[in-house]
Amino acid sequence: MKAIGYTTSLPITEAQALFDFETAAPTPGPHDLLVRVKAVSVNPVDTKVRRRRAGSAEAPVILGWDAAGIVEAVGAEVTLFRPGNAVFYAGDLNRPGTNAELHLVDERLVGPKPASLGFAEAAALPLTALTAWEGLFDRLQVPMDGGEGASLLVVGAAGGVGSMVVQLARQLTRLTVIGTASRPESRAWVERLGAHAVIDHSRPLSEEIAAAGLGPIDYTYSLTQTDRHWGEIVKAARPQGRIALIDDPASLDALPLKAKSLSLHWELMFTRSLFATPDMIRQHEILAEVSRLVDAGTLIATAGAAFGTINAENLKRAHAAIESGSTIGKIVLEGWD
Repeated sequence: MKAIGYTTSLPITEAQALFDFETAAPTPGPHDLLVRVKAVSVNPVDTKVRRRRAGSAEAPVILGWDAAGIVEAVGAEVTLFRPGNAVFYAGDLNRPGTNAELHLVDERLVGPKPASLGFAEAAALPLTALTAWEGLFDRLQVPMDGGEGASLLVVGAAGGVGSMVVQLARQLTRLTVIGTASRPESRAWVERLGAHAVIDHSRPLSEEIAAAGLGPIDYTYSLTQTDRHWGEIVKAARPQGRIALIDDPASLDALPLKAKSLSLHWELMFTRSLFATPDMIRQHEILAEVSRLVDAGTLIATAGAAFGTINAENLKRAHAAIESGSTIGKIVLEGWD
């Protein structure tokens, strides 16, 4: 089968940063689906993993976590899907990635592809939808269909995860949703997704929130540059509020949380699969609900740009765009040359 991989962490401008190669097709284990990948999307985690390898791998490492495709074969103990089913999922850090024609994934991490979307649009959703859902409802513990009178600040609302956080919060809760964006095009995107207000994160957040008459903030979901905004996030928070984050600050001083009794929550979508937690099937359940909400018209697709077919050259362009920090929505690739 065709695949795209790397052996050494290199700048994305280098020819061997990602390269095309051929490899043997994998064989499903008991709970595995063998999926023929039709489309993928690219996430910041793809670039982070590519840049952080220590030394050189003996065989090419395949990246990629978001995918949509068709089940080709199933393991002996699979009960949720059968060959021919269209699926979408975000995969597992422990296993080879989705930048391959055929891919193995545990059925408990997989949802039925929304029938109303094509494969590329569907591939844009799983990782960000799971991260948004888990962060809001599992970590911050926002009450479903609740939160009336409370506010949610989404830092970096125009990105892939932010695009889903804004939609889920607006559609499934009664929170006042405040997104941050600094460019006219990203601001328009966040407004389209349903945010009640959009503030400029290039300015002090607490001042922007106060000027809009929106504070103090009950829940904050910080998705990017948390270390840059940390003091302002704490300053804007309501006493006994909750803060969640997904990025990787070089350092984070938790002591300022004490005076307000603020709680800090980390969200990593891969935790359930990394540790094979007893509730791993929850990701299947979340993706099934996301699929239903998309087909009902409650949620919209967040694909921002199509970068062509799945090959090394197009994936390098996608990684470069992600590393620039200026993408809106998700980058998708579809089909094989």
